[in-house]
Amino acid sequence: MTRPKPDDRSDNVEKLQKHIHNSIENYREAQDYLSEHADEITAEEKSDIEAKNHRRLESIAGFRNEVKDEAKHSGR
Repeated sequence: MTRPKPDDRSDNVEKLQKHIHNSIENYREAQDYLSEHADEITAEEKSDIEAKNHRRLESIAGFRNEVKDEAKHSGR
């Protein structure tokens, strides 16, 4: 019987920071898209993009809290 791999959390902060960066990039791209094409898209599309960006902001806040938690527990 094989033993499970130990939980390696050494790079969690790096991974979380990458998620934060990617989410911010996606948020900005969506905002730029809305600014450039607001008069060309439907109200439903605009609403969908705005809702997705709202979720992105919530995710970013959650990722930042996880980074703080990981840093606290790793002694950084």
